[in-house]
Amino acid sequence: MILLQISIGVCVNIFLLLFYAHVVSATHKLSPSDLVLSQLVLANTIILLTFGVTETLSAWGLKKFLDDAGCKILMYLYRVARGLSICSTCLLSVFQAVTISPGTSRLARIKARLPRCIVLSCLLSWGLNMLIEFDTLMNITFPRNSNSVHIILDLKYCTKVSDNVETTLLIAIVFSLRDLVFVGLMSLASGYMVFILHRHHRRVRHLHAPRRSTRAMPEVRAAKRVVALVALYVLLYGRQTILLSIIMNTRENSPLLVRSHTALGFTFSAVSPFLIISSDRRMRTFWKKDYPVCSMDR
Repeated sequence: MILLQISIGVCVNIFLLLFYAHVVSATHKLSPSDLVLSQLVLANTIILLTFGVTETLSAWGLKKFLDDAGCKILMYLYRVARGLSICSTCLLSVFQAVTISPGTSRLARIKARLPRCIVLSCLLSWGLNMLIEFDTLMNITFPRNSNSVHIILDLKYCTKVSDNVETTLLIAIVFSLRDLVFVGLMSLASGYMVFILHRHHRRVRHLHAPRRSTRAMPEVRAAKRVVALVALYVLLYGRQTILLSIIMNTRENSPLLVRSHTALGFTFSAVSPFLIISSDRRMRTFWKKDYPVCSMDR
């Protein structure tokens, strides 16, 4: 199951990266939503190529196939990419919610300035996650037996150790707060977006032609894409949190729970590109000579 997710997920994510590169070559720029989505796709690719490949090799019986430097680099890239994934999903939901907000709302002033802040927000998300995950470079090592340190996480091919319980607890609190803040923001933004669209369509439904489906409206497509991404992330994050809590509080280790937790850890990175592709009408004409280079939100 891990190998299937990695092989399909990497191919689809690389296809999306090539697609956005084609958009840049044709228009010499990316729309704000495309920029955030390209960052999300890049994060998905890194997750699948780092943690996914190492977990596959470990599942095949290979244990000590990485040295100390390899463990630090791969796990650091994975942790940064995981943080970028949640930051990008949150940024996309907030941007889309502000974009569809009414011109008379309090978000009207932010709406005009927000597109110019997307590049800075993406750069800040890189810097924030690279800084927060810096402890990985110090605490992740190749598997070793030592009584002088406390083993926090044993991945068979890499080990996370710490000689200070207080520091470990502080880092865990920072990670948890980061995830909870971003998950909360994206959930609120998605709920607000659904509310605005529902109220809008109730008001203008009689203005549309009978044959025209409301599903074809650009704002509905954009909203469905973002809400689907957020819903998928929140559901999988909740599943991961609950299952991890069960594993840590179970007296006897359950190989089935551990393997299922690992196998489902790549689902968002493998499935989310399909949601992006299905909601982008430009994909239908991507291979045509008369490829339109308009934004997917218009």
